[in-house]
Amino acid sequence: MQLTQLIDRISPLAVSGRVEGREVSGLAFDSRKVASGDLFVAVPGTQVDGHDFIERAITAGAVAVVGQALEAWEQEAKNNEDHPVMIRVASSATALAQLADTFYGSPSRDLKLVGVTGTNGKTTVTTLLHDLFTALGYRVGLLSTVEVRIGEEKVVATHTTPDALAINANLDAMREAGCDYVFMEVSSHAVDQDRIVGLRFRGGVFTNITHDHLDYHQTFRNYLNAKKAFFDGLPATAFALTNLDDKNGAVMLQNTSATKRGYSLRKLTDYRGRILENSPQGLQLEINGTELFTRLLGRFNAYNLVAAYGVAMELEQEHDEVLLAISRLSAAPGRLEHVTDPAGALTAIVDYAHTPDALRNVLETLRSLMGAEGRILCVVGAGGDRDRTKRPEMARIAATISDQVILTSDNPRSEDPEAILNDMEAGVDTALRPRTLRIADRRSAIRTAVQLARTGDLILVAGKGHETYQEIKGQRFPFDDKAELLQALNTRAHAN
Repeated sequence: MQLTQLIDRISPLAVSGRVEGREVSGLAFDSRKVASGDLFVAVPGTQVDGHDFIERAITAGAVAVVGQALEAWEQEAKNNEDHPVMIRVASSATALAQLADTFYGSPSRDLKLVGVTGTNGKTTVTTLLHDLFTALGYRVGLLSTVEVRIGEEKVVATHTTPDALAINANLDAMREAGCDYVFMEVSSHAVDQDRIVGLRFRGGVFTNITHDHLDYHQTFRNYLNAKKAFFDGLPATAFALTNLDDKNGAVMLQNTSATKRGYSLRKLTDYRGRILENSPQGLQLEINGTELFTRLLGRFNAYNLVAAYGVAMELEQEHDEVLLAISRLSAAPGRLEHVTDPAGALTAIVDYAHTPDALRNVLETLRSLMGAEGRILCVVGAGGDRDRTKRPEMARIAATISDQVILTSDNPRSEDPEAILNDMEAGVDTALRPRTLRIADRRSAIRTAVQLARTGDLILVAGKGHETYQEIKGQRFPFDDKAELLQALNTRAHAN
């Protein structure tokens, strides 16, 4: 692509060097990935600043550099026509997203792209929508925490919302694969860091908002505003579907140009759900006057299903076909996922719940299904280098609702696991301490829970869900909660 085409998109503050005749063969914002002929975008980050690696990018063959602080390079570019072009902008992050959209030919405009945001439920709703529209006969793309799906191809995901280059590259691949619809998780980080700038959304969904990511956003208001900014940016041709049972649901619609829609389990609105029965076998629901049964469990999944139904209706699908397909859907990986006990003595579940609200929802759902007689044993930790204020709250919730709690490591990252456990344990009331253990080693904690369980008990291993690693001191080690739980159950079954 001609460099002039890219420059036209980003409204630069200054351009230094010879632009005419320059061809760009690729984009990069990581200097280690720059190839000859690439345009390098120097983005200031939370850990490192891309401007510090401009020389490395030039040595690797970059034909142009986009950045916010290029004064040291601009004169050299003016004096030497063979020097890479220096393009100064107000925001490198915004420019990166605009460049990615232009370089890949604005793929989002050729797809029906729907974004889902909220503290909890993003992965489940996007996965349900992917599976629902696949069942309806469409070719569908998915950008979620768990995976990226391009038609039938599955790619492991590394972030809730990938960087702007990866987003547009994936959307381009989905367009090439013949996808009609794409369902995408939109995180508050992605909005705040301008990763979704330039994308054309056909619709947006708000699930809920609770205490999370305050290590990054600092205040709940900042976190709320990041979510709201996604809806503020939707075009008039899109729909904005919000959970009106969340006290901040209506806030998302205040300044949007999109068509405003609501869903609820408690209020009369566009898309209304009602739980008729909530059992260990699944949910009996009524959605907009029609009854159906689904194998998904819990009240929060009722919200997720009504949200998926609402999206389908906004995308002009047929009511009866949608509800029939919904009744056949399964849960997303690592979301209230059953692990089979070979002895049939225990119920074992793995869930991604890693916020106080998500953990409370899962435990209250399981408590309602178990009744007063069944015991719940909960294995739970909290991530390192993340919001510390939620640690004691998660431990308090686990100890209050469960019958036995084992506090353990999640992804400690650079922190001392015992220090994280100290933070968690501080939230447990003295009266609940007898039902609380702390075992830093996650494998040992899971095995201990299985050993302590009695016939008829339920074990919940919370926090990591679909993840297949544990991050310790900058390294990722293989670790799968489902595999560890199954191995412990097998050992117990063979011992009895």
